Amino acid sequence: MRKILITNDDGIEAKGLIRLAEAAKEFGEVWVIAPAHQRSAASQSITLRDPVEIKAHDFPVEGVKAFACSGTPADCVRVGSLSVMPYKPDVVLSGINYGYNVATDIQYSATCGAAFEASFQGYIAIALSEDANKCHDITDAYLKELLEEYIDVKRDRHQILNINFPSGKIEDCKGIRRDVGTSSDSFYHDRYKMLEEKEDGTRVYIVDGIYNEDAEDGTDFRAVVEKYISVGVVNNIR
Repeated sequence: MRKILITNDDGIEAKGLIRLAEAAKEFGEVWVIAPAHQRSAASQSITLRDPVEIKAHDFPVEGVKAFACSGTPADCVRVGSLSVMPYKPDVVLSGINYGYNVATDIQYSATCGAAFEASFQGYIAIALSEDANKCHDITDAYLKELLEEYIDVKRDRHQILNINFPSGKIEDCKGIRRDVGTSSDSFYHDRYKMLEEKEDGTRVYIVDGIYNEDAEDGTDFRAVVEKYISVGVVNNIR
């Protein structure tokens, strides 16, 4: 039986994580080791100078062993697969993230960061994300089909499979685009606005991105903009 480790960056109580664990049960023995709290944009960072705490956590999916971790999503993969599980996983699933992880956002994504850590450790690694919308019909309709297709596909140790689902009703989805490239653009062109300038001269800024949908053809970004499910391999550093 496959041994499946699931993590995310939205925290152990995130609905996307629960939905993924429910779907993954059909494919093997599922262990959930996920951050105790929201850890988005942590990339592949790991904890080195502080202890990492692991605590058993009640989980609403029957038969799933679940643990909350004080560290980052990459920590969850490392401590989960090397110390918490009694055997190494065959596959690591990271997600389902609340919000797309496509294009240049991948470099910041802790969802993808956890998957990259899994591939580095030698496991099959799949990152899954969806539009930050309350309608999950497309994801739930295609999730098991895509897991069945890709859950046993081995890749190089620097590669992950990255899947992104558009939001909307089933009829809104135009299908699946496989083997897409990674866009060099992003949904938001970043800028910062100043919130405050203090009496001592300290300035307080916050990200204030400009929304953008001008993506290149054949990319993950263009696929989700056009309401396709995006499936593609992403390379980490060698």
